[in-house]
Amino acid sequence: MKIVNNGICAAKGFTANGIHCGIRKNKEKRDLSMIFSAVPAHAAAVYTTNLVKGAPLLVTQKHLSNGIAQAVICNSGNANTCNANGMEIAEEMSQLAAKELGISSDDMIIASTGVIGQPLVLEPIANGIPDLVKGLSSDGCQKAAEGIMTTDTVMKEIAVEFELDGKTCFIGGIAKGSGMIHPNMATMLVFITTDVAISSELLQKALSTDIQNTFNMVSVDGDTSTNDMVTVLANGMAGNREICTENEDFARFMRALNTVTVQLCRMIASDGEGATKLLECKVSGAEDLQTAKTVAKGVVCSSLLKAAMFGADANWGRVLCAIGYSGAQVDIHKIDVSFQSAKGIIPVCKNGEGIDFSEEKAKKILLEKKIEILVELHSGTASSTAWGCDLTYDYVRINGDYRT
Repeated sequence: MKIVNNGICAAKGFTANGIHCGIRKNKEKRDLSMIFSAVPAHAAAVYTTNLVKGAPLLVTQKHLSNGIAQAVICNSGNANTCNANGMEIAEEMSQLAAKELGISSDDMIIASTGVIGQPLVLEPIANGIPDLVKGLSSDGCQKAAEGIMTTDTVMKEIAVEFELDGKTCFIGGIAKGSGMIHPNMATMLVFITTDVAISSELLQKALSTDIQNTFNMVSVDGDTSTNDMVTVLANGMAGNREICTENEDFARFMRALNTVTVQLCRMIASDGEGATKLLECKVSGAEDLQTAKTVAKGVVCSSLLKAAMFGADANWGRVLCAIGYSGAQVDIHKIDVSFQSAKGIIPVCKNGEGIDFSEEKAKKILLEKKIEILVELHSGTASSTAWGCDLTYDYVRINGDYRT
């Protein structure tokens, strides 16, 4: 397995594009994206568990009831959530795009991201769809990735190449996500494509299983968005025997999928609104997997710890504090904590108690862009990883006037 270029367009039969259609005031920012498969694809998705859901998610859920889709259309700059005519707008987006593509509107995945509760005008989207479709290209991944960005500062895309049944296969993905990220079933918006032949049932199982240890382990600010969605399209054009049972090919597909999703998790967390550092909490020695996950997520969700990491302050007590209220049943007298980065590793806590360490060395370690928080529970063999970011002044600045 190896990482390759071209993201969602790496898989055979997929094209993409992104344009500025006029939803966003800044004409230099793309605000409408499309992904298209040359043939109908098996599809799977997971959605936010927020009771307030964007109209596009509800329309997509209906369209994917048969496990088939062929295209994705997504706008940024407006979430199309809590709008009286939101369902109508989402359906019309679907119909207009499908007509231009020459496919059924039931085979469209619809997504929106941006401000909640602001009316979405269909006119710029309708006017932009012909150019969006006309510009679909096997080199269009970057344009599509840019078109789904809101407060993101960098494009997020990844693809891997691997073999199944003697055939060369690809999985690629793009994501947006900067703030309002504390997923519970999904994360902001993630679109994944693959040319693997796999049944829609097993594709759904693969995605639903994977997110429990990837996207559900990411937190930027503790807010679960109304428009969170992860989708996968598998068009089978690699030519492998269709995966219909949980065999070795399914396991290999799961590993490839996980490689893509873990990298996207890291990109999302490191590009959190105002963030300057990626935080990766690695928990080991847990009694069971759920305990490990609870501890890891509890640590990266701590606002006080996130602020300490911004200041490069080795305030390890905030790690233990977060573990203590996380809900995990652990023996606090067995916990070891270390901080690690490209500058080295420094133990700061042993058996739940502070130990002598060099503040100067700790500072150097914590000034790096990627910080690992290592937690050893000494109670078993289970482990887990969660991703987050530091909490900075800019987070408040960005969100203080996000709508206006």
